[in-house]
Amino acid sequence: MPKSKGTTVVILVVSLSVIAPLTPAQEAQQSEREAMYYRYLEFPSLVKGGSIEPHWMADGSSFWYAEGAPANTIIWKVDPKANTKAPLFDTERLRQALTPTLGHEPPYKRLPFEEFTFMEDDEKAVKFTVENKDFILRLDTYGISRAPTAPEDDNEWLVPQVIQKYFNSTGAGDVPDIMEILSSDHRWFASVRDYNLWLRSTDDDRAVQLTTDGIRDYGWGRYWHDWAWWSPNSRKLVVKKGDYRNVPQYAIVDYLGPTDDVKWSLSESDPWPPSELFVVNILTKKLVRIDTGGESLFVLGWRPDGSELLFLHRDPMSTKLDLMAANPSTGSTRIILTESRTTWGFWLQWERLFTSLEDGARFIWRSERDGWNHLYLYDFDGHLIRRLTEGLFPVVQVVAAAEKPGWVYFTAHGDPQRPYDTHLYRVDLEGNRLVRLTEATGQHDIQFAPSKAFFLDTHSTVDRPPTVELRRADGTSMQTLSKANIDDLRDLKWTPPEEFVVKAADGKTDLYGVLYKPYDFDPNKKYPVIDGIYGSPARTMVPRTFIPRGALIHRQARAQLGFVYLMVDARGTPERGREFREVLYGNHGRIEIPDHVAALQQLADTRPYMDLSRVGIDGNSYGGYFAIRAMLLAPDVYHVGVASAPGGDREESVLLGNKEAYEYASNLNFAANLKGKLLLIHGTSDACAPFSNTMKMVDAFIRAGKHFDLLVMPGQGHDITRRRGRSEPYWREAIRHYFQEHLKP
Repeated sequence: MPKSKGTTVVILVVSLSVIAPLTPAQEAQQSEREAMYYRYLEFPSLVKGGSIEPHWMADGSSFWYAEGAPANTIIWKVDPKANTKAPLFDTERLRQALTPTLGHEPPYKRLPFEEFTFMEDDEKAVKFTVENKDFILRLDTYGISRAPTAPEDDNEWLVPQVIQKYFNSTGAGDVPDIMEILSSDHRWFASVRDYNLWLRSTDDDRAVQLTTDGIRDYGWGRYWHDWAWWSPNSRKLVVKKGDYRNVPQYAIVDYLGPTDDVKWSLSESDPWPPSELFVVNILTKKLVRIDTGGESLFVLGWRPDGSELLFLHRDPMSTKLDLMAANPSTGSTRIILTESRTTWGFWLQWERLFTSLEDGARFIWRSERDGWNHLYLYDFDGHLIRRLTEGLFPVVQVVAAAEKPGWVYFTAHGDPQRPYDTHLYRVDLEGNRLVRLTEATGQHDIQFAPSKAFFLDTHSTVDRPPTVELRRADGTSMQTLSKANIDDLRDLKWTPPEEFVVKAADGKTDLYGVLYKPYDFDPNKKYPVIDGIYGSPARTMVPRTFIPRGALIHRQARAQLGFVYLMVDARGTPERGREFREVLYGNHGRIEIPDHVAALQQLADTRPYMDLSRVGIDGNSYGGYFAIRAMLLAPDVYHVGVASAPGGDREESVLLGNKEAYEYASNLNFAANLKGKLLLIHGTSDACAPFSNTMKMVDAFIRAGKHFDLLVMPGQGHDITRRRGRSEPYWREAIRHYFQEHLKP
């Protein structure tokens, strides 16, 4: 049908009907590739072992963990002091003891349960459930008895209840629900009902109202996942209260529900609303308002003796950050220390900045003041005692502090040859004896025992399966507890992704990334390329572990359809030092796409199998913004794009610096540049990147007379990949079809 100038076609459903007929050989190959695609989506389940969830025992060092499939589960007990690993239960003896009480032999030949709890501190008896009956087992005699039956409501009273969905979004589910918060003495749950504070007793489910002044747009605990903090003695509660009365809001409409089912969330284009902190005495119901100095605050918690509440406060442009302490009796505050910058930077990973020591008199502060994240020891009067670490590498986070022996344990990127490898280090509280405790290349995930005498080290690379080692606190390896078995990957014809290093668009900065290739890769053939992008200063994108995390599973799977999938962490992303990340300041939207284009061109120069006449790009959230931007700023490089849940036409204003930069960062201003095929995907209940973002982009394309495709997902929130059910597969298949149709692998 002829189309008049200035109109567009918006397609809701993506179809393969326009693809030219395939030959029988092509159909067979397509079928095999698609079969591999679906199998690669199950990649994590095909890697057996190589991970442990420790359950620490009363001595602070021993632990148990479950291993094996349900049909042959073994529960191991590890005693690090003796360096032993043995089954916690004698399976056959337990089954024999249970049979008379149960009235018949338990099914299968394994433990008849997978979960249990210790009854006493001496850990000589456990409670478990079989066939909806509770039993108690004595581990010394293997005597089994029925557990006393508790009133049905008792268990319910001890379970935290959902207060509300985050952001009140309908079906979004983007982050965990806001829950009741249990007091330190386990006597009360803090709750919110009708915008007011309540307590719920864990003893008898009794409800006690603490406040009466809450209203819809000026209520207690609204919108925050972390909204209340109990004092150590459980007599006081610190709670956030948000004032939304003068804040512009936008509607989230549940198109699948009643016509009047409209909920409201913040407009992402406006400043965050004012928030207040109050101390509530649960005995007297007295309220004390804390003088926070502004609305941008992050609560760290109480000092161990309950004398002060600690929180962070930053200015609107995130160039100044105060560590503050509040007197809970008067609400008065004091500044412990202040950090200032000429550029933004304090709004990221704020929870990793502060670590209190056991004595309650000193703390460790992570600062990027010299260009690299390092550790500094302070007292609570704000006096710098000493610097603990230094060097041209970033500390990632403190994972443990053992004050009595005088050690601080932290992860860092200290290998200049592999700057994204994460290793465990320790340094003493005098700032001496800095040593790396892990040897193998790759990512090391650390779990310290409560005693701080031992730790579990789970490590892998993109080409080496995960291994779990038990180590002493000095790094000495004691034993390997679990090593992944990847025999099931043989049928997938799996080969590891290729790691690479290229130069950024500036011609001098090294960028690191990986390439995923199809299972039937032939270097003599030509393959279309897809660039998977995120580009946020908040986190990296390139996979570093053997099992891809999150959306990376989908990208590894899509490569099996006949694509070469590229991922690279360009300038502006974190964990490479302040200069590498803060090049973004005042340049948001200027350097990210040129860096990706530079990577594409350099890789193709030495890899002739990469067909740069067929290049796609996809991203979600922040990556959705950049997928659109790539199609608009480099339309001759990127031919097909998929943008899921794209963020605002510019992200945080603190990244921009001035009005000119703000305008340049808007994709709306470049809509007329679109040449290729672009699919926009957005959920109508997205509370993080509002549906209105995509509607503004749609309007810009319409005004520019540009053709594009649109997939609207009713009732879906921001990250569809986290929501199993009918919508996630449809989202996944829409992206697959789109790239297959338009890049023709």
